[in-house]
Amino acid sequence: MRLEDLHLWYLGDPASPRYIGALRLVAAGKGVSLRYGGEWLVAGFALSEDLPLVDTEHLPPGRLAADVQRAVGAVDDARPDRWGEKVIRVLDRPQRVSLMEYLYYAGDDRFGALGVSTSSAAYRPRAGGPLPRLAEAQHLSEVIAKIEAAEPISDLEAKLVRAGGSLGGAKPKALIEVGGEQWVIKFFNGEHLDTPLVEHATMTLARGAGITVAETRLIHLAGASAIAVRRFDREHGRRIHSISAGTAIRAATASGTEPEMGYPELARILRRIGITQDDTSQRDARELFRRMVFNILIDNTDDHEKNHSLLVVNPFGNGRLKLAPAYDVVPTSSGQGYQEFICGAQGRDSTLENAMSQCEAFGLRPGEAATEVAAVIDAVNGWQEHFRQAGVSARDIGSLAERIDGEALLAQRTGFTPARFASAPARSRRTSPFRRG
Repeated sequence: MRLEDLHLWYLGDPASPRYIGALRLVAAGKGVSLRYGGEWLVAGFALSEDLPLVDTEHLPPGRLAADVQRAVGAVDDARPDRWGEKVIRVLDRPQRVSLMEYLYYAGDDRFGALGVSTSSAAYRPRAGGPLPRLAEAQHLSEVIAKIEAAEPISDLEAKLVRAGGSLGGAKPKALIEVGGEQWVIKFFNGEHLDTPLVEHATMTLARGAGITVAETRLIHLAGASAIAVRRFDREHGRRIHSISAGTAIRAATASGTEPEMGYPELARILRRIGITQDDTSQRDARELFRRMVFNILIDNTDDHEKNHSLLVVNPFGNGRLKLAPAYDVVPTSSGQGYQEFICGAQGRDSTLENAMSQCEAFGLRPGEAATEVAAVIDAVNGWQEHFRQAGVSARDIGSLAERIDGEALLAQRTGFTPARFASAPARSRRTSPFRRG
């Protein structure tokens, strides 16, 4: 099937899909546009800030790099990432591999509450089957290993993976059903560490640092572990409209201006259009600061724009945003000394000094921000014991300690002095401990 036009639907209540508008392949095949339908213009909501309810064809950014494909605004979050694209290429073998094909073949259980259909009259997504159950996790892991190794799989095996295998992210994962709810299961991928177990330990450590995290559980398989993460964009059978941090930041950035992909800008968005009731937006911004500090100290440098999400909890009402639970929080053991997300005045430098440099963007005075940093340091100081209790092996802890307790990060934990920031002194630029010279 060669897809030139598709249609976008809203699935907040999956039993009553609502038509949003038409999707079209543009920008020499590298982009996808959206034009709202008449009913949605009258009674719908803007999917993201850059998709206002006006009768026009909304286009993706005018300048896309040769290797970049992007759908407009929040539609881009409905597409799969690298692993999902690989599953589509292997299982569905579309005649043409474009962003339209990826949007369609991603199926009905994509991130958030958007759906893609071949019809504007009725919601007709790519057909899928029932999700595999937890008891099928071992078989599912074996099939996914075959896909990773480019080995042939049977029709029955393809059906098992196709039900929930077109999710975002780069590593092997799939959807499974646990107790009537959807969970994402992530598999061991030949890393030198037991990454699923380490991720489970890191997520529970983050909870101890005052961070709201997605619920996780460890799945024991033959000779390996897997981690299951409960979906936060599903609640009591309904789907929550959600957008990635990258979408939120691009949507808030003036046309022709380069977006600042980072924690301070995301915090400003939360404070501007976050939930105002009970100071939720301020608490979310404060927690985002905590997450930034935790990621720095635990050496999670894979904190890119897709690894932070926002929930639109009342889209037809005020469209306010809420910080989604943290996910994909795991040490990368890279020791690279910079984050994927901007942290402060020194860009992506993995330093507490950099994290403190723009604390006002999070609505925090220097003294308040320093108190948050101290609390996170206290939690991270106990990481080894926490990981041991979680079952992480001594070998894996030793390997992780080379970075987490290495000179660059340990010195920051031991050398941080909250009292230094009590009177908000002027800050001088400091050299990153990860850089030589």
